[in-house]
Amino acid sequence: MYRIFIVEDDVKIASILKNNMEKYGFEAASAMQFRELLPELAAFDPHLVLLDVNLPYFDGFYWCRQIRARSSMPIVFISARAGEMDQVMAIENGGDDYITKPIHLDLLMAKVRGVLRRAYGEYAAAGMGGASAAASAAAALGELEVRGLRLHLSRNELEWGGKRVELTKNEQLLAECLMKQSGHVASREQLLEALWDDVQFVDDNTLTVNVTRLRKKLEELALPKAIETIRGLGYKLVLPEEAEGATS
Repeated sequence: MYRIFIVEDDVKIASILKNNMEKYGFEAASAMQFRELLPELAAFDPHLVLLDVNLPYFDGFYWCRQIRARSSMPIVFISARAGEMDQVMAIENGGDDYITKPIHLDLLMAKVRGVLRRAYGEYAAAGMGGASAAASAAAALGELEVRGLRLHLSRNELEWGGKRVELTKNEQLLAECLMKQSGHVASREQLLEALWDDVQFVDDNTLTVNVTRLRKKLEELALPKAIETIRGLGYKLVLPEEAEGATS
């Protein structure tokens, strides 16, 4: 049974969320100490956190960073802030998804299930074909390599020229999809399907933000132009010729 930790200071909303999680078979708990969340969170040991932005003492962005420093567990923001910049900040601070209030419970459950499937592989043994089968094969090998760029799947790391950067789960999935399509365009639909199971609920801007984050990681590896935007189609991984066999 998956455990969901709800960080919401509105008692009524927290109760509705908790009841809804339990209705669908999850174990849920609501935060009580908003000055210091981490001991409660550690004691409950959740699989996923629902995190409000507006909280007493410290906001949700702060707590997301604190959780990310200790864990890669999925974090889904829930907030009355509907602005694009708030959603960008949520993802930049380590969030996996963002839902605006008033909360539509069906949408919430779809997103929660999707994030849990991606993080913990609930349906990994269901025998899916196509891209999913390819992803499973790659995972079995433990790494992907394209012209010297190496993705270590088990460690969530990207390596180039002897340098390594750590990736978030979404960044790894995005890098994996682009590397498998290396030299060809990966459509926005393909990338969305790689990242989110419930594509119809995803704001297209969220993909753009994740691509931007991966580009920054590639810049750290001295690959500032590795992801090319193909207007109206998607993105393409473009590596320099000298990439082959790069080891230093």
